[in-house]
Amino acid sequence: MNELIIELSEINPREFFGQQNEHIELLKKYFPKLKLVARGSKIMVYGDEDMLEEFDKRFTMLMDHFVKFNKLDENDIERVLTSTSQDDYSTSAESGQILLHGVGGKLIKAQTANQRKLVELSKKNDMIFAIGPAGTGKTYTGVALAVKALKEKQVKKIILTRPAVEAGENLGFLPGDLKEKLDPYMQPLYDALRDMIPHEKLEVFIEKGVIQIAPLAFMRGRTLDNAFVILDEAQNTTHAQMKMFLTRMGKNAKFIITGDPGQIDLPRRVISGLKEALLVLKDVNGIGMVYLDDKDVIRHRLVKRIISAYKKIEHTE
Repeated sequence: MNELIIELSEINPREFFGQQNEHIELLKKYFPKLKLVARGSKIMVYGDEDMLEEFDKRFTMLMDHFVKFNKLDENDIERVLTSTSQDDYSTSAESGQILLHGVGGKLIKAQTANQRKLVELSKKNDMIFAIGPAGTGKTYTGVALAVKALKEKQVKKIILTRPAVEAGENLGFLPGDLKEKLDPYMQPLYDALRDMIPHEKLEVFIEKGVIQIAPLAFMRGRTLDNAFVILDEAQNTTHAQMKMFLTRMGKNAKFIITGDPGQIDLPRRVISGLKEALLVLKDVNGIGMVYLDDKDVIRHRLVKRIISAYKKIEHTE
């Protein structure tokens, strides 16, 4: 039986191996034919030579990742171990830095490889499509980038919008004025903002129109200058709505479009404006696209398993 010994010379073994060696346990699942023993700052691996070679390569990737970002979690390990190339998980250390200090000193930053790619893309492109399932942090990271741009005076306002598809005919039956009727549909956007801007300041920003949260229909006829604009739940736009929104872009504007093509609430036979836009605009210079997946889920660990379970039945239908 062949042996491989790796020493963690400049890495804290406790942080790298995880609490109660949980990261080692995860490595064992991915390399079931190898025997892994972690002692102190060393890891001893026994098994077939070819398998040891692959393990050595992946383990080096994990160490490089830890040195670069000073963190390693279950999502990072899965992404590194399942990636076909370094491009799948590698991002610059800069993109993992703190985006801003939120309410109560909360540090807001991109936490996964694809969230960091979203941050990188936003530096190079004025329009970005962030596509992925629930819980992957696409909207939250987008809102963080918008608040950062506002704080650094790169833009004068933030505009957050969603198509109020779920509202449909039922909107009239809800109590209150139009704002009160629409607020429940905008709640995820409010939640993100409340993490990043103190309550009193947020209220002032909304009152003065520095931060605007409105349904997509309210964008018609406007030219959006000096603004950071996020279109959330874009899978529920029609062809006409998506085209209308994309052509609102004015001078010094940054657009982020987020959505999950797997959760379309449009009537049957109505083509999703998001799906169409991804095809039509995929080769347009100045537009970036990032695809997040279940490895980017930062909600409860069960969410990742739920997405994975549904993916299996959806692929067999």
